[in-house]
Amino acid sequence: MTALAVPPTKPPAAGPRPEPGRPRRNRAGRTMQGGKLAYAILIVAVLISAFPFYWTIVAASRSNADLAKVPPTLLPGSNLIHNFEAVMEEADIGKALLNSLIVSGSITIGTVLCCTLAGFAFAKLRFRGRGALLAITVGTMMIPPQLGVIPLFMLIAELGWVNQLQAVILPGLVSAFGVFFMRQYLVQSLPDELIEAARVDGASTARIFWSIVVPIARPGMAVLGMLTFMAAWNDFFWPIVALSSQEPTVQVALRQLGGGYVHDQSVIMAGTLLGTLPVLLVFGLLGRQIVGGIMQGAVKG
Repeated sequence: MTALAVPPTKPPAAGPRPEPGRPRRNRAGRTMQGGKLAYAILIVAVLISAFPFYWTIVAASRSNADLAKVPPTLLPGSNLIHNFEAVMEEADIGKALLNSLIVSGSITIGTVLCCTLAGFAFAKLRFRGRGALLAITVGTMMIPPQLGVIPLFMLIAELGWVNQLQAVILPGLVSAFGVFFMRQYLVQSLPDELIEAARVDGASTARIFWSIVVPIARPGMAVLGMLTFMAAWNDFFWPIVALSSQEPTVQVALRQLGGGYVHDQSVIMAGTLLGTLPVLLVFGLLGRQIVGGIMQGAVKG
């Protein structure tokens, strides 16, 4: 008998590759593409979010009479430089900006460093009383900060720090929120195997922190740094208690603007614009790290 010849099977033809720019499909076969409604919602959200800042620019470049018109004008004017000069005359805004940079920068650096250290200890180190200490730390977030103003002021008065910047810097160097935030971030992002391998290689805890923990925690540290800087920059309550008009921060100096029987809103808005620019600069510098930290915290590896 002769063997029947079996025709060779052809490999399945490869499907056409997706063209660049065309929507891809996920594993479930559903097309992942933003529709027109999604883009419309995003555009509206961006416009609503950006309008207050745009209105600040418009108000800062107009006169007080222009702002009183009905309907109000929505285009920038030509009085921006004049209003900036009025801000410089009515308040020592230059010194206030420098003081706020010193206070906010010091608080941010101290908070990020101390909270990362504490978060690493609570997340990966084993010691007696760890759970109780973490519970006490988180519990302090439930206490209103206004309750500690009187004893804190008595303490800085005893130390002779009234009307000095360290009276504002030192109470904000550590935050319970920062400790909890970095602890949660390191629990998800730092594998135990890396620490065990470093221990086997003879690395100390300090070496593990600087060589392993800090590079992994950098996105989370950027997010915490931005939130801390904004909170310290915008803080008004404690600086107005601990400092005077001779040593002000930006928020304390802004209350001196637009005085008189009729408040000059254009001058106030000009000072507000000057006080907002450093925050925008910091966000621009840390924006990529902030987005990376949010995305990494949202996706479990």
